[in-house]
Order: sequence, then structure tokens, then C-alpha cells
Amino acid sequence: MLKREDNERLCRVGPGTPMGEVFRRYWIPALLSEELPAPDCPPVRVRLLGEDLIAFRNSDGNLGLLDAYCPHRRAPLFWARNEECGLRCVYHGWKFDTTGQCVDMPNEPSESNFKQKVRTTAYPCWEKAGMIWTYMGPADEQPPFPDYEWIRAPETHRHVSKTFESCNWLQALEGGIDTSHSSFAHNNNIADKNALRTRAPSPKLEVVKSDYGFSYVGIRDLKEDGNYVRGYQYIMPAQQMRGANIRWKDGKMEDFPSIAGHLWVPIDDATTWVWNFIYSSEPGIPFTEEFVLEHETQFGRGPEAVLAGYRLKRNPANDFLIDREVQRTKTFTGIEGINTQDFALQETMEKPFCDRSKERLGTADTAIIAARHLLLEATRVVEQGGKPKGVDPSTYRNVRGCDRLIPKDLHWSQAMKEDFAAKF
Repeated sequence: MLKREDNERLCRVGPGTPMGEVFRRYWIPALLSEELPAPDCPPVRVRLLGEDLIAFRNSDGNLGLLDAYCPHRRAPLFWARNEECGLRCVYHGWKFDTTGQCVDMPNEPSESNFKQKVRTTAYPCWEKAGMIWTYMGPADEQPPFPDYEWIRAPETHRHVSKTFESCNWLQALEGGIDTSHSSFAHNNNIADKNALRTRAPSPKLEVVKSDYGFSYVGIRDLKEDGNYVRGYQYIMPAQQMRGANIRWKDGKMEDFPSIAGHLWVPIDDATTWVWNFIYSSEPGIPFTEEFVLEHETQFGRGPEAVLAGYRLKRNPANDFLIDREVQRTKTFTGIEGINTQDFALQETMEKPFCDRSKERLGTADTAIIAARHLLLEATRVVEQGGKPKGVDPSTYRNVRGCDRLIPKDLHWSQAMKEDFAAKF
């Protein structure tokens, strides 16, 4: 159970809010590179942490992220002309460069120096791994660029996508670091009594806090077959990385050499961008197009499942196309797509975010409780002028998620020590 005031403290992300100021101490993804494909291409609307912004790639290929409204008369810069290394408002012709400086003011006298006195809000951008990142905090607190292992993995070994989720960011994050729900929400073969999720529905959780957040494992007792241990990383403020080297199909273990995860970025208090990544766990094994397509389809993000604006075809407006007969006979939810199942549960909770003062948490919620403690701590640290955990890339650059089947007489911390170490 979380006090209502603490719940508000964690869920609200606009300027000046405690959690909003925490997010503003990190580099966060703003949009995919494919959304700004070429110099002087059309600008793109962006909303992050409750702020309306406009993104553009100028004539030299440099990136800009500005206040969405011209500082002259607040006309939307979405209509602007992207030309000659600047964004020109079509209302009166004022033009801004990627730093937010006004560089031309054609409706003022030619001898006027007024343009030199006008700047609009601009946030620095950095492009890496097919993504455009931004930092929205104080300039003197700007941290080094992110250095997650999945960012360093070659393009041939990595796939990144994003999806719009109509819920508060904390609901999405907590779903991601909740390992026991997979035995239920993601049980897509209820008839298979030998399946992992059926054989061991209540994993034992162990959490180890760190300078970037924590690592934790879900240990499933498979009796004579040993323990299946899935290792996660929670990297502050909103990233989950998990082992995906093993998948269970028809009661059998198959190699699936990869590590996957999500990074949740609040759009505002009620909506979220979910950044999905998967990368090869082995430098010598690149991904194939077939592998990526199978993965995205399995998780509900295949080409036929995503609408314009990175929104899912299955959504609350159509009850996620739930099939009650499939639910009765084949799958636990009757909803297609692993992440779509998550969305169905998270998007239909209370709005704008769920009331955690009414919860009843158990031992299966150990990681969720730990994350809340860290996030509340981070809000206090930032308020006191300090740096929250996970800002320094050196704290997390060498970690990864992992999963393995290990003998029952071995402790996971020793048996999987090397599996938690980055290889890229």
C-alpha cells in the first residue's frame, strides 16, 4: 500500500513536480530516427513530461527540439517551414535554430536587434541506436550520454520499436518488473500442464540494490529439472532489462539467444511511450529479419497490429478484440500479443492513475516495492540538490539481463555471475 500523497508524488511528471524533476535529470528517448528521416523534412509534434514540443532535423542534419509554440504570439511551430538551417514560423516569419535562438525576424525593421534578444525553450538532442534522445533538465546537471549495452550492440544485433500506451508511466513500469504475472496474463497455452508457467506459477524473488537501481531474479522450482532463474535489471528511473535466452514451447526448453526489455517515458500523467528493445546476447549471433518479425508479432507489435502513430489496433475502444472462447479454451486472457495483454490490464486501470492506497501487496511484489522506495528516494535527493541513481553510465554499462536453468544445489549469484556481465 502506498500513501496517496506518495502515489501523487510518483505519478505526476509535469514541470516542477517531484517525479517530473527526477526524469529531467536523465537523457530520455524522444522519438525514433525514422520519424525525422532527412534534412529539412517536416517537423514532428512531441509531447514529453507534460510539455508540448516540436522536433526537426535541419539542413545540416542537426536535430532540434523546441517549445511547440512560437514565443512571438504562440502560433504552433508544427506549421513552420523547415528551411536553411532553421524552423520558420509561418505566422510572421520568425526563424529559430536548433538552440532556440531567433535568427531572423523579417516583420521587424532591418536595423532592429530584437531578434538577438529572443530565444525559445530548446532541449539538447543526441542520436544513437535509431533513436533521438533528449535532456530536459538544468544545463549544469546534464549527465553523460546513456551507455546501456543494448545501445552499444551493433545494428545487426538489435531491434528497437515504440508503442503508445494510454496509462500512467508507473503502471507500465510496475507491470514490466512484475515477474509472477507471466504465469497468468501471458499463459498462452492453458492446456499444457508441463509448461513452465503452469509448473511453477509462484517464483521466489530476490532483489539486490545497486548504484543504478537493482538487479533481481525470479526463481521457479522445476523439481527434478532444477531451478529456472530469470534475471532482471531495473535501471533508474524507468528501464527494465530481462533475460530472454530461453523460451518454453510445448513444455520444452529452446535456445532464444537474446536479451529484451522496455524503457518507459511519460508523455504526461495519463499516457506513456513504451520503448521496446531486444538484442542478441551473443556478439557472434546477429538477428535475422525473420527473428525480429516473429518476436514483434509474438508481442503484439507485428506490422498488422500497429496503427498510425505507433498505436495498437487492439485497444480499449474495441476491448482489445478479446475472444472469450479462446480465453475459455486456449489462453488465460483471450487477447493476442504478450505486450497487448499487459496493455489491456494497465490501460483499463483507474484514470489518470491507479489508487495505490487501496492495494494489498504480497511477497510476489518485492521488486515493485523496491522500485517505489528508490523512486521516492530519488525525488528527495533531487529536491535536496543531489544526483539520483543511474545518472552515471559507469554504474550500469556492464550489466545485462539473463536467464538460465541451473542445478538446485547452486545459488544463482554464483552460477549466473558471468551471465549478468555485458559482452558488447
